[in-house]
Amino acid sequence: MGAVFQTYKFTKLTQLLSPNAFAIGVGGLGLCAVAVAIPQSKVALPSFLVGFVLLWAAVVVGLTAWHAAKARRRTHKSMSKFMAYDAAPCFTTDADGVVGYENAAAIEQFGGRGGQPLLTALETLFASPSATLSRLQSRAMAIGAAHEDVATRNGHLRLSVHLLDGEGFLWRLENTVGRMHRPAARDIALPMLTLSKTGTVDVMNDALRRIVGHNATQLDRIVTDLPLRHGDLHMLAGVSGSIHARVAMFDAASGQREIYFLPEKSPDVNDWDAFDALPVALLRVSLDGTITQSNRPARDILSVESTSDLNLGDVVEGLGRSVVDWVSEVAQGRVQKPEFVRASKSASDTFLQVSLNKVEGLEALELIAVLSDATELKSLEAQFVQSQKMQAIGQLAGGVAHDFNNLLTAISGHCDLLLLRHDRGDTDYGDLVQIHQNANRAASLVGQLLAFSRKQTLKPEVIDMRDTLADLTHLLNRLVGEKVSLTLTHDADLLPIRVDKRQLEQVVMNLVVNARDAMTAGGEIKIETRNELLTAPMARDRATVPAGEYVVVNVSDQGVGIPPDRLQKIFEPFFTTKRTGEGTGLGLSTAYGIIKQTGGFIFVDSVVGSGTSFSIYLPAHTAQVAPVEAPVAIASPIENQADRRSGVILLVEDEAPVRAFASRALRMRGYTVIEAECAEEALETLDDPELDVDLFVSDVIMPGMDGPTWVSKALDQRPDVKVVFVSGYAEDHFSEQQARITNSVFLPKPFSLSELTATVQQQLQ
Repeated sequence: MGAVFQTYKFTKLTQLLSPNAFAIGVGGLGLCAVAVAIPQSKVALPSFLVGFVLLWAAVVVGLTAWHAAKARRRTHKSMSKFMAYDAAPCFTTDADGVVGYENAAAIEQFGGRGGQPLLTALETLFASPSATLSRLQSRAMAIGAAHEDVATRNGHLRLSVHLLDGEGFLWRLENTVGRMHRPAARDIALPMLTLSKTGTVDVMNDALRRIVGHNATQLDRIVTDLPLRHGDLHMLAGVSGSIHARVAMFDAASGQREIYFLPEKSPDVNDWDAFDALPVALLRVSLDGTITQSNRPARDILSVESTSDLNLGDVVEGLGRSVVDWVSEVAQGRVQKPEFVRASKSASDTFLQVSLNKVEGLEALELIAVLSDATELKSLEAQFVQSQKMQAIGQLAGGVAHDFNNLLTAISGHCDLLLLRHDRGDTDYGDLVQIHQNANRAASLVGQLLAFSRKQTLKPEVIDMRDTLADLTHLLNRLVGEKVSLTLTHDADLLPIRVDKRQLEQVVMNLVVNARDAMTAGGEIKIETRNELLTAPMARDRATVPAGEYVVVNVSDQGVGIPPDRLQKIFEPFFTTKRTGEGTGLGLSTAYGIIKQTGGFIFVDSVVGSGTSFSIYLPAHTAQVAPVEAPVAIASPIENQADRRSGVILLVEDEAPVRAFASRALRMRGYTVIEAECAEEALETLDDPELDVDLFVSDVIMPGMDGPTWVSKALDQRPDVKVVFVSGYAEDHFSEQQARITNSVFLPKPFSLSELTATVQQQLQ
């Protein structure tokens, strides 16, 4: 066969030239005759030579074609003798696929097909015969032979082709059903089909076709309750209605699957197997908790293939008492409410609501358990509990922070007053400085409490994140130490953002410190910034980021990572994975609160052993970055002793220590201070029409009437008086009320003597 294929091109050439061999010979004779007729001419000799060559070529081509035809006849004769008694149908075709020879088996199975395309014989045998024949013929032309197994309506078929003498093909059709040791589908009365690797229907036998009434290529057109399960009862879409059938599945050749259906009568409602078709998960349970029967939905929700030899306690957990006690209570009628449990065999957290009801059986008392998937309900419950917990902690933190801010205002304020009477040479000066510094540290801790509850006072400004990180790099390098390297990468066209710069720096430092602590053996911390445009809302981690332009700050490390069970808790206040004394659990919760109060979002991705990455989404600011003016230096109390002012101030503060400090500080600056411990007392004081007041300094939250309320009433009679509000709560706690009061500013507690006098001075100017 190989030798024949190697001479294919030459044979093809002789086939093309042989019909014209006679014409070539006649042309050669003519040229020779011309040469003989005019021997003295200049063209006589060339004509004779050309004519002689043409005569010789005609003879060679003719002889070659005669030998090739004789060889083909011998080959076809020998092949015919060989194929004549072959049990498999055989055909020879030309290059166009027209049948030349067919053996007895082919004539018996397909009828006489001589002179017809082979395609007409195979088009009713299997799907897409034209593509199959073309594919096999091309491969035979390339390598001499090819074969392919195809699925037919009656089983499986191996179609083989060999290249013959360079111009024809030998086709052989071999039935491979016998190799599979299974009868052909058409010989089986049981409905069946064959599925391909991709799940499409290759073959349906006549029995199944009669049931469904049509040929189908998709399984869902035949079975209405997918997916299929071996041994289970399924519903077939019959011509006259749904048909119940038991399913058996077997692996076949080439990755296919053969599926057999055993039709059954419509199940009796008293028959437990009928419940397999119900969309409700049901168990039959004995009084000792043993599962005696289960339907398919129950096995699915419990993630078990069978409930044989299983107890109810083997498949659920978290009941809080033994299954036997629970079953006994239900059997005695003492318990009617459902129980929430967890499916212990499930790979993921699957929570179930189980209702047990007793039924009187024919032989003994039994229970029916109805299972409902409560996973989503438990997830919503966990979110609600988490929300309530965070709200409660936030309220507690806000209240504690308010009281602490009052205490710290009094401590740091009176410390400032003492510092006015001591210079650096005094022995008590160092102690006073220590008191002042620790009061400031306490104020920072209170700020953290307010941060995660999102009640701190922010001072937003438009910044370029690249400049902020550049200024922070020196401090960050000192924080990470020598074992850890810090890498910063920025988007060249990074958009500006509007945030509290100091608070955002605190967030970045918290994340970098956590990344450093996660890499005890060293590594690299990457801080990357980029622009990101969300054309549609992005849902992630129970949060939805609105569409828009964002600046994304990503802080990633190569540390130990965070286990999945702890990943959802890392932003909770006081939750820490560090040892006692190494962390307060406020770092990430503070960062979360700052970002959320700023209007941004923070997400975390972590792989145990590979590292953790925090992504911060901050809304981009459309305005240009304005140069930030340097803060006006506030002189120390000692330097301002000679800077005395004038004016009448009504100070309203319910905390006596804070009121005492503030009044002394203002009187030292030359102001006349009228004190009131509540709003009602302040309004009584203002009843005197001859009293001129230049400024109201009032606490916001007080017993009885609050600050904005009494100030609004007072301004009805004294509209030109300016206002300074002070509070231990955040400014946005009463921002709407303050917005309605003109000429008012806010001073958060704790404030120092300098901050108080500078704010008052600015308002009175």
